Amino acid sequence: MLIIRWFFNALTIILVAYLVVGIRVANFWSALVTALIMGIVNAVIRPIILFFALPINILTLGFFTLIVNAFMFWFVSTIVKGFYVDNFKAAFIGALIFWLVSWITNYFLKKKK
Repeated sequence: MLIIRWFFNALTIILVAYLVVGIRVANFWSALVTALIMGIVNAVIRPIILFFALPINILTLGFFTLIVNAFMFWFVSTIVKGFYVDNFKAAFIGALIFWLVSWITNYFLKKKK
């Protein structure tokens, strides 16, 4: 199940690169590595940042989480060669699309069980 999600996340990254101007993926291998690193970053670094940003998140009724997601998306592009995000606007839109497609994918994968 984990490998299937990893594969779908890589396909989602390719979709995001196709839809959003300012995001580029060199090849499918880069998308696989990006999906892996994004999973690690979202599991390790993102909760720490969200914990320290909790007061801001409460004041903005959770909308600051979208900003954190965009920065995580942009941060991964600095780590992975072959995955490029040009600016924050592209990262924000890309993170939104990535979240939406991942949410839908996870819904259907959980429903299969």
